[in-house]
Amino acid sequence: MISKISGWSWWWKDGSNGEGEVVVSVLVAVLVVASWYIIRRSRRNGMLPPGPRSFLKLQLDATFANRDPPIAASVLSYGAIDIVWNSNNPEWRMLRKISIHELFSNKNLDSCYDHCRQEVRKIVRDLYYKIDAPINICEQVFLTALIVIMGMLWGGKLEGEERTSVGAEFRQLFDEMVELMERPNVSDLFPVLRWFDIQGIERRAKTLSGGMEWILNSVIDQHMKMDKANQVHKESKNFIKFLLELMEQQDAKTQMTMPHLKALFIDIVGAGTDTTSTTVEWAMTEMMQHPQVMRKVQEELDEVVGMNNMVEESHLLKLHYVDAVVKETLRLHPPAPPVDSALSQFILHSWDPEAWDNPLDFRPERFLSDFKKYDYRGNDYNYLPFCSGRRICVGLTLGETMVKFVLACLLHSFDWRLPEGTSLDFTEKFGIVLKKWTPLVAIPNPRLLNLELYN
Repeated sequence: MISKISGWSWWWKDGSNGEGEVVVSVLVAVLVVASWYIIRRSRRNGMLPPGPRSFLKLQLDATFANRDPPIAASVLSYGAIDIVWNSNNPEWRMLRKISIHELFSNKNLDSCYDHCRQEVRKIVRDLYYKIDAPINICEQVFLTALIVIMGMLWGGKLEGEERTSVGAEFRQLFDEMVELMERPNVSDLFPVLRWFDIQGIERRAKTLSGGMEWILNSVIDQHMKMDKANQVHKESKNFIKFLLELMEQQDAKTQMTMPHLKALFIDIVGAGTDTTSTTVEWAMTEMMQHPQVMRKVQEELDEVVGMNNMVEESHLLKLHYVDAVVKETLRLHPPAPPVDSALSQFILHSWDPEAWDNPLDFRPERFLSDFKKYDYRGNDYNYLPFCSGRRICVGLTLGETMVKFVLACLLHSFDWRLPEGTSLDFTEKFGIVLKKWTPLVAIPNPRLLNLELYN
């Protein structure tokens, strides 16, 4: 089911002396005028042709691949030179090409599977030692996704208390960055006011950018020192080593700079952690609301994996019902809606009764009849979980695998129940990432026959 969207207080959160009311009034006026203009043009020009092939992939795909970033996003992405906020230009295409062919190549993803499996095993082990204790699902998955991505980027590994503290610091920093980017800024509507920075958003963005800059500089400096000391094996070529070598080559076609490298890191870490943890949290919430779905998932896991084994990546292709649950979760709760207003109308097809039977109901079975039709690659405009065309997510394969693997491990290893006196809350926190307003807290109980597997 789709819940109501709450949290409108962010419109005036930092306002004082009526500043928030002024911002809201200006925004409402602009939206009314813009709506009138759009309606007038649509009546004059007629309806747009349906489907991504005729609409997105032919004439307008290049146009909608452009961006007009807000001030906060521009500051936090080193002047919008990253993948998310950069426009469709040679610089942006260079970053996408590097990401797809190097970081998210099949060879690199296969090589990092062992690291991913180890980190997921750690979360299973940690949960086993917290039996009967309330667990924040999103926090646990966020930490696991963060460590996996850090390993891919620069080979970083965290253990013990450092693992928990660094994860908490990263999450707090990224939450503040996302919240700042989604906050309405009057200077975005009237650029002449940017110099005054009335709401202080640009000043706060520069402060957060400085904190992230310090973290990235520490990581890069440490890696460069290890490389000079020959402590980094030549055969272990992680992403940061590749980018540093690319910068040294000074190829005219790939003008990679240090700001490019840092902006790319922020994109990958932010998108890979937030969307993965949010999707798993929504999937767990829906299954706890519909226990029959959770039972079907666990029955499939018992049949494919067995009660004396742990989930492996090789099992994922056989877990059709788990895949259907993930697809249905992404249909109802897209973690990161498209930035373009024109593309956003395609997300509405996910809740269109003409495209789906009972679209507000959580029914994974709708994806079982023809599970190949609705894939994750934007080939059907009724289902675009990772967008489509030029702006399709570069980390699609990693995101799809991480969500299914983590979700399968959590449900195969444990039964889950709510703490006494609590209930599920489906209220969404409106923003760039559609998170739950109230985090899901659940209690795990081991269900595997061989308890040694938890160690």
